Amino acid sequence: MKERKVMKKIQGGAVVDGAGVHLVRVLGHDTIYDFDPFLMLDSFDSYNPDDYIKGFPMHPHRGIETITYLVEGEIDHEDSLGNKGKILSGQSQWMTAGRGILHQEMPQATSRVLGFQLWLNLPQKEKMTVPKYFDITSDMIGVIEEEGAVIRVIAGNYKDTYGVKPPHIDATLYDISLNSDCTINIPTKESETAFVFLLEGDGIVAGTEIRTKTAVLLSDGDTVTVASTQKEGMRFIFAMAKPLGEPISWGGPIVMNTEEELDKAFKELQEGIFIR
Repeated sequence: MKERKVMKKIQGGAVVDGAGVHLVRVLGHDTIYDFDPFLMLDSFDSYNPDDYIKGFPMHPHRGIETITYLVEGEIDHEDSLGNKGKILSGQSQWMTAGRGILHQEMPQATSRVLGFQLWLNLPQKEKMTVPKYFDITSDMIGVIEEEGAVIRVIAGNYKDTYGVKPPHIDATLYDISLNSDCTINIPTKESETAFVFLLEGDGIVAGTEIRTKTAVLLSDGDTVTVASTQKEGMRFIFAMAKPLGEPISWGGPIVMNTEEELDKAFKELQEGIFIR
Protein backbone atom coordinates (compact mmCIF):
# COMPACT_ATOMS: atom_id res chain seq x y z
CA MET A 1 0.00 0.00 0.00
CA LYS A 2 1.24 3.46 -0.90
CA GLU A 3 0.28 5.98 1.80
CA ARG A 4 -0.64 9.45 0.61
CA LYS A 5 1.17 12.34 2.29
CA VAL A 6 0.40 16.03 2.78
CA MET A 7 1.49 18.04 -0.27
CA LYS A 8 -0.12 21.38 0.47
CA LYS A 9 -2.29 23.01 3.16
CA ILE A 10 -4.76 25.76 2.28
CA GLN A 11 -6.20 27.59 5.29
CA GLY A 12 -9.57 29.15 4.47
CA GLY A 13 -10.08 32.87 4.89
CA ALA A 14 -13.18 34.94 5.69
CA VAL A 15 -14.84 36.67 2.72
CA VAL A 16 -18.20 38.25 1.92
CA ASP A 17 -19.89 37.15 -1.31
CA GLY A 18 -23.30 37.26 -2.95
CA ALA A 19 -25.53 39.97 -1.49
CA GLY A 20 -23.63 39.92 1.80
CA VAL A 21 -22.99 36.32 2.80
CA HIS A 22 -20.15 35.76 5.28
CA LEU A 23 -18.30 32.55 4.48
CA VAL A 24 -14.87 30.93 4.45
CA ARG A 25 -13.26 30.66 1.02
CA VAL A 26 -10.80 27.79 0.86
CA LEU A 27 -10.06 27.00 -2.78
CA GLY A 28 -10.04 29.56 -5.58
CA HIS A 29 -8.06 31.03 -8.47
CA ASP A 30 -4.66 30.28 -6.90
CA THR A 31 -5.34 26.55 -6.45
CA ILE A 32 -7.09 25.50 -9.67
CA TYR A 33 -4.26 23.53 -11.25
CA ASP A 34 -3.03 21.86 -8.06
CA PHE A 35 -6.57 20.72 -7.16
CA ASP A 36 -7.72 20.00 -10.76
CA PRO A 37 -10.64 19.32 -11.46
CA PHE A 38 -11.84 21.01 -8.24
CA LEU A 39 -12.09 24.78 -8.68
CA MET A 40 -13.60 26.54 -5.69
CA LEU A 41 -14.56 25.52 -2.17
CA ASP A 42 -16.61 27.72 0.13
CA SER A 43 -17.50 26.71 3.69
CA PHE A 44 -20.59 27.94 5.54
CA ASP A 45 -20.67 27.85 9.33
CA SER A 46 -22.75 30.33 11.31
CA TYR A 47 -25.27 30.54 14.15
CA ASN A 48 -26.20 34.10 13.11
CA PRO A 49 -28.74 34.48 10.26
CA ASP A 50 -27.45 38.00 9.60
CA ASP A 51 -24.30 36.34 8.23
CA TYR A 52 -26.13 34.64 5.36
CA ILE A 53 -29.80 35.62 5.04
CA LYS A 54 -29.20 38.03 2.11
CA GLY A 55 -28.08 35.02 0.08
CA PHE A 56 -27.05 34.79 -3.54
CA PRO A 57 -29.64 36.48 -5.78
CA MET A 58 -30.02 35.49 -9.44
CA HIS A 59 -26.60 35.06 -11.11
CA PRO A 60 -25.18 33.16 -14.12
CA HIS A 61 -22.98 30.08 -14.43
CA ARG A 62 -21.42 28.31 -17.39
CA GLY A 63 -18.86 25.53 -17.82
CA ILE A 64 -18.95 24.03 -14.32
CA GLU A 65 -20.89 21.94 -11.83
CA THR A 66 -21.72 23.24 -8.36
CA ILE A 67 -22.16 20.83 -5.45
CA THR A 68 -23.95 22.24 -2.42
CA TYR A 69 -24.08 20.11 0.74
CA LEU A 70 -25.75 20.97 4.03
CA VAL A 71 -24.95 19.30 7.32
CA GLU A 72 -27.38 21.74 8.92
CA GLY A 73 -29.52 24.47 7.44
CA GLU A 74 -32.02 25.24 4.70
CA ILE A 75 -31.51 26.84 1.27
CA ASP A 76 -34.28 27.87 -1.14
CA HIS A 77 -33.29 27.85 -4.80
CA GLU A 78 -34.79 28.63 -8.19
CA ASP A 79 -33.50 29.18 -11.70
CA SER A 80 -34.13 30.46 -15.22
CA LEU A 81 -35.34 27.01 -16.32
CA GLY A 82 -38.31 27.15 -13.95
CA ASN A 83 -36.87 24.84 -11.31
CA LYS A 84 -37.57 25.63 -7.67
CA GLY A 85 -36.96 23.76 -4.43
CA LYS A 86 -35.10 23.42 -1.13
CA ILE A 87 -31.87 21.91 0.11
CA LEU A 88 -32.33 20.69 3.70
CA SER A 89 -30.05 19.30 6.41
CA GLY A 90 -28.32 16.12 5.26
CA GLN A 91 -29.03 16.83 1.60
CA SER A 92 -27.04 17.90 -1.43
CA GLN A 93 -27.65 19.41 -4.83
CA TRP A 94 -25.43 18.71 -7.81
CA MET A 95 -26.05 21.36 -10.46
CA THR A 96 -24.64 21.13 -13.96
CA ALA A 97 -24.46 24.69 -15.31
CA GLY A 98 -23.27 23.46 -18.71
CA ARG A 99 -23.96 25.93 -21.53
CA GLY A 100 -25.57 28.41 -19.18
CA ILE A 101 -28.05 28.92 -16.37
CA LEU A 102 -29.23 31.73 -14.12
CA HIS A 103 -30.07 30.71 -10.57
CA GLN A 104 -30.32 31.97 -7.03
CA GLU A 105 -29.61 30.38 -3.66
CA MET A 106 -31.24 31.94 -0.61
CA PRO A 107 -30.34 30.47 2.82
CA GLN A 108 -33.19 30.58 5.32
CA ALA A 109 -32.84 31.58 8.97
CA THR A 110 -32.16 28.48 11.09
CA SER A 111 -30.37 27.76 14.37
CA ARG A 112 -27.20 27.00 12.42
CA VAL A 113 -25.99 26.72 8.85
CA LEU A 114 -23.10 24.29 8.30
CA GLY A 115 -22.01 22.98 4.93
CA PHE A 116 -20.09 23.81 1.80
CA GLN A 117 -20.25 24.50 -1.92
CA LEU A 118 -17.70 22.89 -4.21
CA TRP A 119 -17.17 23.82 -7.86
CA LEU A 120 -16.21 20.99 -10.18
CA ASN A 121 -14.84 21.79 -13.62
CA LEU A 122 -16.43 20.31 -16.74
CA PRO A 123 -14.18 18.83 -19.45
CA GLN A 124 -13.83 20.91 -22.60
CA LYS A 125 -16.00 18.60 -24.69
CA GLU A 126 -18.84 18.86 -22.15
CA LYS A 127 -18.66 22.56 -21.25
CA MET A 128 -21.76 23.37 -23.31
CA THR A 129 -23.90 20.44 -22.20
CA VAL A 130 -27.57 20.92 -21.30
CA PRO A 131 -27.99 22.43 -17.80
CA LYS A 132 -29.62 20.18 -15.19
CA TYR A 133 -30.08 19.57 -11.48
CA PHE A 134 -29.29 16.40 -9.58
CA ASP A 135 -30.97 16.62 -6.17
CA ILE A 136 -29.44 14.23 -3.62
CA THR A 137 -31.79 13.47 -0.75
CA SER A 138 -30.60 11.86 2.47
CA ASP A 139 -31.86 8.41 1.42
CA MET A 140 -29.54 8.55 -1.63
CA ILE A 141 -26.45 9.04 0.56
CA GLY A 142 -24.86 5.76 1.59
CA VAL A 143 -24.01 5.53 5.30
CA ILE A 144 -21.56 3.12 6.91
CA GLU A 145 -20.46 3.04 10.55
CA GLU A 146 -17.04 1.80 11.59
CA GLU A 147 -15.51 1.92 15.05
CA GLY A 148 -15.80 5.57 16.11
CA ALA A 149 -16.56 6.76 12.58
CA VAL A 150 -19.59 7.52 10.40
CA ILE A 151 -18.95 7.71 6.65
CA ARG A 152 -21.62 9.35 4.48
CA VAL A 153 -21.02 8.57 0.82
CA ILE A 154 -22.42 11.45 -1.21
CA ALA A 155 -20.89 10.31 -4.52
CA GLY A 156 -18.88 7.27 -5.56
CA ASN A 157 -18.34 4.44 -3.12
CA TYR A 158 -16.58 3.67 0.13
CA LYS A 159 -15.73 -0.02 0.08
CA ASP A 160 -19.15 -1.64 -0.60
CA THR A 161 -21.30 1.38 0.29
CA TYR A 162 -22.45 3.61 -2.57
CA GLY A 163 -23.71 7.14 -3.03
CA VAL A 164 -24.84 8.65 -6.32
CA LYS A 165 -23.09 8.41 -9.67
CA PRO A 166 -22.13 11.92 -10.85
CA PRO A 167 -23.43 12.90 -14.30
CA HIS A 168 -20.11 14.04 -15.85
CA ILE A 169 -16.97 13.85 -13.69
CA ASP A 170 -16.65 10.51 -11.87
CA ALA A 171 -15.92 12.20 -8.54
CA THR A 172 -15.85 10.65 -5.08
CA LEU A 173 -17.23 12.71 -2.19
CA TYR A 174 -17.55 11.69 1.48
CA ASP A 175 -18.72 13.43 4.65
CA ILE A 176 -16.93 11.69 7.54
CA SER A 177 -17.42 12.17 11.29
CA LEU A 178 -14.89 10.83 13.79
CA ASN A 179 -15.29 10.51 17.54
CA SER A 180 -12.40 11.71 19.69
CA ASP A 181 -9.22 9.63 19.50
CA CYS A 182 -10.36 7.79 16.36
CA THR A 183 -8.41 6.86 13.21
CA ILE A 184 -9.69 5.95 9.74
CA ASN A 185 -7.80 4.65 6.71
CA ILE A 186 -9.48 5.74 3.48
CA PRO A 187 -8.81 3.75 0.29
CA THR A 188 -8.00 6.05 -2.66
CA LYS A 189 -7.58 5.70 -6.40
CA GLU A 190 -3.97 6.12 -7.39
CA SER A 191 -3.25 9.01 -9.77
CA GLU A 192 -6.48 10.85 -8.91
CA THR A 193 -6.47 14.27 -7.26
CA ALA A 194 -7.53 13.84 -3.63
CA PHE A 195 -7.96 16.29 -0.78
CA VAL A 196 -9.37 16.46 2.73
CA PHE A 197 -11.22 19.49 4.08
CA LEU A 198 -11.70 19.86 7.84
CA LEU A 199 -15.26 21.12 8.14
CA GLU A 200 -15.46 21.02 11.94
CA GLY A 201 -12.71 20.47 14.49
CA ASP A 202 -8.96 20.04 14.20
CA GLY A 203 -7.38 16.73 13.22
CA ILE A 204 -4.38 14.80 11.96
CA VAL A 205 -4.07 14.08 8.23
CA ALA A 206 -1.30 11.73 7.08
CA GLY A 207 0.53 12.36 10.36
CA THR A 208 0.30 16.16 10.14
CA GLU A 209 -1.72 18.28 12.58
CA ILE A 210 -4.29 20.31 10.64
CA ARG A 211 -6.52 23.17 11.81
CA THR A 212 -10.24 23.35 11.09
CA LYS A 213 -11.37 25.01 7.82
CA THR A 214 -8.19 23.82 6.07
CA ALA A 215 -7.99 21.89 2.81
CA VAL A 216 -5.16 19.36 2.55
CA LEU A 217 -3.95 18.34 -0.91
CA LEU A 218 -2.60 14.80 -0.83
CA SER A 219 0.26 13.20 -2.74
CA ASP A 220 -0.33 10.20 -4.99
CA GLY A 221 -1.12 6.85 -3.41
CA ASP A 222 -3.84 4.34 -2.64
CA THR A 223 -4.68 5.15 1.00
CA VAL A 224 -4.73 8.06 3.43
CA THR A 225 -4.95 8.06 7.22
CA VAL A 226 -7.02 10.67 9.06
CA ALA A 227 -7.32 10.87 12.85
CA SER A 228 -9.15 13.01 15.40
CA THR A 229 -7.41 14.31 18.49
CA GLN A 230 -7.72 12.71 21.90
CA LYS A 231 -9.67 15.73 23.18
CA GLU A 232 -12.27 16.21 20.45
CA GLY A 233 -13.91 14.63 17.44
CA MET A 234 -13.91 16.09 13.95
CA ARG A 235 -15.92 16.22 10.73
CA PHE A 236 -14.25 16.38 7.37
CA ILE A 237 -14.91 16.13 3.66
CA PHE A 238 -12.93 13.82 1.40
CA ALA A 239 -12.99 14.58 -2.34
CA MET A 240 -11.30 12.76 -5.20
CA ALA A 241 -11.43 12.83 -9.02
CA LYS A 242 -9.24 12.32 -12.06
CA PRO A 243 -7.58 15.60 -13.12
CA LEU A 244 -8.62 17.03 -16.50
CA GLY A 245 -5.25 18.54 -17.41
CA GLU A 246 -6.89 21.25 -19.54
CA PRO A 247 -6.36 25.03 -19.73
CA ILE A 248 -8.68 27.10 -17.52
CA SER A 249 -10.06 30.60 -18.12
CA TRP A 250 -12.10 31.73 -15.14
CA GLY A 251 -14.08 34.93 -14.85
CA GLY A 252 -16.48 35.32 -11.93
CA PRO A 253 -19.19 32.64 -12.19
CA ILE A 254 -18.06 31.35 -15.60
CA VAL A 255 -15.22 28.90 -16.26
CA MET A 256 -14.14 28.07 -19.82
CA ASN A 257 -10.93 26.89 -21.50
CA THR A 258 -9.90 30.04 -23.39
CA GLU A 259 -10.18 33.81 -22.99
CA GLU A 260 -12.10 33.93 -26.26
CA GLU A 261 -14.75 31.57 -24.87
CA LEU A 262 -14.93 33.62 -21.69
CA ASP A 263 -15.36 36.87 -23.62
CA LYS A 264 -18.09 35.26 -25.73
CA ALA A 265 -19.97 34.14 -22.62
CA PHE A 266 -20.00 37.65 -21.11
CA LYS A 267 -20.96 39.17 -24.46
CA GLU A 268 -23.92 36.78 -24.65
CA LEU A 269 -24.91 37.83 -21.13
CA GLN A 270 -24.92 41.49 -22.18
CA GLU A 271 -26.91 40.72 -25.33
CA GLY A 272 -29.48 38.61 -23.50
CA ILE A 273 -28.69 35.38 -25.37
CA PHE A 274 -26.80 33.57 -22.62
CA ILE A 275 -29.67 31.13 -21.95
CA ARG A 276 -30.28 28.84 -24.93
